[in-house]
Amino acid sequence: MSVLVLVLAVSAAFCLGIGFVLQQNAAQHAPLGDFLSPRLLLDLMRVPRWLFGIGFMVCGMVLGAIALSNGEISLVEPLLATNLLFALALSRHQTRQPLGRQGWSGLALLAGGVTAFIVAGQPQSGAAISDPLRRWLIIGLMVGGALLLTAYAKKSRLGSAPILLAVAAGLLYGVQDSLTRMSGQRFSAGGWSELFTGWQPYGVVVLGVAGLILVQSAFEMAPLRMSLPALTAAQPLAGIACGVGFMGDQLHTDAGALAWQVTGLAAIVAGIVLLGMHPAMPTTGPREGDRAGAEV
Repeated sequence: MSVLVLVLAVSAAFCLGIGFVLQQNAAQHAPLGDFLSPRLLLDLMRVPRWLFGIGFMVCGMVLGAIALSNGEISLVEPLLATNLLFALALSRHQTRQPLGRQGWSGLALLAGGVTAFIVAGQPQSGAAISDPLRRWLIIGLMVGGALLLTAYAKKSRLGSAPILLAVAAGLLYGVQDSLTRMSGQRFSAGGWSELFTGWQPYGVVVLGVAGLILVQSAFEMAPLRMSLPALTAAQPLAGIACGVGFMGDQLHTDAGALAWQVTGLAAIVAGIVLLGMHPAMPTTGPREGDRAGAEV
């Protein structure tokens, strides 16, 4: 495993975790009438805290893109999932809530799961799958699943909507990460002309905007503990599926390695859930009525 990729991915996770907390601090005060609407982003652009959060997120995405261009998506995605650790650290600072048994257990599960998956799987780059049908099938399943979850969330509104939207955003972000890596490969092969003659960079932008609207709508409607764990769990699973499915990432497939990889992924999800439900995470829930505008 490259030390550079490790540093870049963890740095990206730090920026993403801090950015998510700042965004949710602002989005929870946005008008509920902007739910799943691009107007939500326009309203939030007037909130300094949200802009700081977006700044951190953009830095995280840039660092993550550099990590993806230098390492396998199946390696980078589990490391990006540690953004929840940094989100919890900032939230703990805001709430003064100690970690306790639940927090330390979540930390151990998440860190141990990431380590187990990487050590057992030993992700390596391989030749990308040339079959376009396979690639579009996997992307279609991810994007289609996100659309179905969003449609159901729009009906359920204040019920399970935040979780559904966060999972949908995680699926889109996982695909976005794979397209980011493909864009980096095109740029390395032929520079800017090669990059912008392909569809991948435009897909990155479209998925990024769509995912941002979903995430902010989830942040707007419920406490961070309801949305961020689902987002953090869905994104690496979708990214790994794309990496192995059509990007050519190779993992060890003997029985022992597969068992440890499955155990590692299960521990990552369990740790994310424990950390996301920790009392230190912001608990401000949906508001009554529709506020006239966003505020810090």
